[in-house]
Amino acid sequence: MFKNLSKILFLFMVWLGTFMVFSANSWLGLWMGLEINLLALIPMLVSNSNLNNTEAALNYFLIQAFASTILLFSMILLIIYNNLMFMNMFYLYNMPMKLMMMALMMKLGAAPFHFWFPNVMENINWMNGMLLMTWQKIGPMMIMSYFIKLDITLITFILLSTFIGAFGGLNQTSLRKLMAFSSINHLGWMLIAIIYNENIWILYFIIYSFMNFCLIYLFKIFQIFYLSQLYSIFIENPMLKFTLLMSILSLGGLPPFLGFIPKWLIIQSLNYMNLNLINLFIICMSLVTLFYYLKISFSAFMMNYNELIFYYKNFFINKNLLILMSINFFTLISFFFMIDLMYM
Repeated sequence: MFKNLSKILFLFMVWLGTFMVFSANSWLGLWMGLEINLLALIPMLVSNSNLNNTEAALNYFLIQAFASTILLFSMILLIIYNNLMFMNMFYLYNMPMKLMMMALMMKLGAAPFHFWFPNVMENINWMNGMLLMTWQKIGPMMIMSYFIKLDITLITFILLSTFIGAFGGLNQTSLRKLMAFSSINHLGWMLIAIIYNENIWILYFIIYSFMNFCLIYLFKIFQIFYLSQLYSIFIENPMLKFTLLMSILSLGGLPPFLGFIPKWLIIQSLNYMNLNLINLFIICMSLVTLFYYLKISFSAFMMNYNELIFYYKNFFINKNLLILMSINFFTLISFFFMIDLMYM
């Protein structure tokens, strides 16, 4: 990707749009940052050699443009209603905030507005998928943190996202769709983190992005897109199997891996807020996601197809193994954090 200067320019514009959202001091500035971010990402999704990429870019643009229209409309309504406050029309204030939240949830791909996200993920490459699952969520979640509050609407979004993200990935054979449903599930956890403490959300997002990168980098090296391909890739190298298992268990939030730290903090936060039923529900949904994460590694650990070793010989490079092991080493460091947290 970095050999193409135009793509580097568009990637810079994607970053610029998100940084505009960080630094904006008005509703219009926030909207402009999101639009620059969107319009810069579309050319990166389009590929002349693959019509599926073009279809995914078109679907992504239509959904994001529709959500941006609703977002701009709600911002205009909010400005109008702020001017009507002296007329004792406080009851009108909630409507634009609800509209704004729904528009941002559509941009994020949260349930029940998740219908576009797995389909777009299925038709793009791994690096664009990485951008879609991580960087593209920063702007909308940053805007949401300005006005978010715990109410029945937000609780509905959180419960649906964790539920659909968990059960939607059970029957998937495509790894890109499976990672999309995993992202929807993690989005529900991040929404809870925003409610309680933005610092926990930032920590969760950074760790989630790092774990996502560990797994997607491995899939990109070996050009793996479906579960069936995993039968042949990891046969002859136990270090690759170990790397895959570490990445998956960390993304699933299993102790003592790195992914357990933010989930533990959120579970404690819900306990402090006396939301024990929601706490129990999202923990159960996290166990369901762990099941289909383990399904990825099951094929590599339990199956043995010696006639398909040619995949391994074609794609494996020693330098890639060194990079993978170096990255995945950091997924084991949560053990020391857990000891510190226990004695704080």
